[in-house]
Amino acid sequence: MLSQYLYISTAPTLLREEVDAILATSERNNPARGITGLLLFNGRNFLQLLEGPEGEVNALMETIFADPRHSGVSVLDRRGIAQRTCPDWAMKRVMIAESIASRREMLEGELPEGLDPEVRKMIMNFAVLN
Repeated sequence: MLSQYLYISTAPTLLREEVDAILATSERNNPARGITGLLLFNGRNFLQLLEGPEGEVNALMETIFADPRHSGVSVLDRRGIAQRTCPDWAMKRVMIAESIASRREMLEGELPEGLDPEVRKMIMNFAVLN
């Protein structure tokens, strides 16, 4: 069974280099665990979509909850899925445009087509409001 989590967290003191290191670690470790997904960071908050085998995603979420680099981890959505939305992304960083006006258009081109409409809406709201 595959699981998908969407969560947000706060990391106001994280430097760009630290975010890059998190992404590099994810890209290195996630394939062996069967985890795929995407990550948005607006300079203060993370929004991350994780998907993979239920046990692996649950274990990763426990690690994320315990990670002192961010706080206020809140799961927005958790569901079983029949197939992956991001099958080719060990962890893709989805960039958020500086201009709020162009964020929606930019994200529409970046987000995977098979994304559940409710999950897409939560991601779009995060990007536009932050």
